[in-house]
Amino acid sequence: MHHTTRVICPVCSADHFTLKYQATYEYSYRIDGNAPGLNNTNELLPYMYDQREQKDAKQSIECKTCGTSYPCYFDKWTEGITPKMIQEAIASAYKSQQ
Repeated sequence: MHHTTRVICPVCSADHFTLKYQATYEYSYRIDGNAPGLNNTNELLPYMYDQREQKDAKQSIECKTCGTSYPCYFDKWTEGITPKMIQEAIASAYKSQQ
């Protein structure tokens, strides 16, 4: 039985990839009478938000050689994700683009 140890691009046969994760968040800051938000007492600091809500998220695996981007979704990036699983995600995205 052959085990996949390299992930191969179906377009150019290269094996150099970048996993990209793009997320959009909405940050909310409560405005009260004497300070710019509950977590900000002297100044409004962008990382001291009162509430954060994720609005959108996209993941893709991009071939560094030919630039082809393969949309995918991994809910957890752990040691349990194998090269075979990544190759299957790329193959599935490639087929859906055809």
